[in-house]
Amino acid sequence: MRVLVTGGAGFIGSHVVEALAEHGHEAVVFDVHAEPGADVRDAAAVLRALSGVDAVCHQAAMVGLGKGFADAAEYVSRNDLGTAVLLTAMAEAGVRRLVLAGSMVVYGEGRYRCERHGVVRPGPRAVADLAAGRFEPRCPHCGEELTPGLVGEDAPADPRNVYATTKLAQEHLAAAWARATGGSAVSLRYHNVYGPRMPRDTPYAGVASFFRSALARGEAPRVFEDGAQRRDFVHVRDVAAANLAALTAAPREGTLTAYNTGSGEPHTVGEMARALAAAVGGPEPVVTGEYRLGDVRHITADSTRLRAELGWTAETGFQEGMREFARSRLRGDAG
Repeated sequence: MRVLVTGGAGFIGSHVVEALAEHGHEAVVFDVHAEPGADVRDAAAVLRALSGVDAVCHQAAMVGLGKGFADAAEYVSRNDLGTAVLLTAMAEAGVRRLVLAGSMVVYGEGRYRCERHGVVRPGPRAVADLAAGRFEPRCPHCGEELTPGLVGEDAPADPRNVYATTKLAQEHLAAAWARATGGSAVSLRYHNVYGPRMPRDTPYAGVASFFRSALARGEAPRVFEDGAQRRDFVHVRDVAAANLAALTAAPREGTLTAYNTGSGEPHTVGEMARALAAAVGGPEPVVTGEYRLGDVRHITADSTRLRAELGWTAETGFQEGMREFARSRLRGDAG
């Protein structure tokens, strides 16, 4: 199979390229950082890159929460306009298979249960509560404490920031393309991906890279809120394997199928910081109580569908992965 990998020189994309090559497939890298002019918003360049291609693995995106709404136009341009241009070129070129780098951020907050009211959906957390250190969402009906659980793919979407909104729009565009062309689209809703070649110290890097960079400088990782935020940290090699599984599975024509892509092992942000610090013998993390507007409290998802339908299993456990990541080179490191 010949696969065009947009963003193929990036963190996740480069691992997808390696996984494809290891399994006898040909990867065509389309990445503005590897080849000047390789911008998914350039219709002519995309159409040229699609020549002889059997499928597209769309990893190119502007990621992270950003620094505020001032980034909105750039996020929409890179993520949504770029996806629309790519899909239009695929329709013209007759390429009918797409795997999209989706994200769990489309859900907003995770799944919660109230003892009195069952499954509920809390709204965005209030600034006053966050400033007072009240980080846990409360039942919207009675105000009591909630128990977090796993989110399934059929949960309602509720994006809480610009990036999340663009990721949901990408899925809608891909679904419309699939219906119009008879193509097959898969969205892998990534959880918190970490591993070698993760970018360091940028406004859009994941929290894992910030902790890792602090430890490399001999500094204590700074943990926001109280460190009890639940996430699913999934290794980048497992994410690359999920892309390979989606690319080689029997296609479902005319539709988009979403799959949660996580390790199945929820851990807190504080646990991750402590695991990284222990792996390098660094200073203990500092819990700051700071917060970022737009962050959600708990988001962990059920990846049963991906395992059952595509035969994929995350192979790198949390402790093993963190030990490796603690000593891995990050993108942007010297040398």
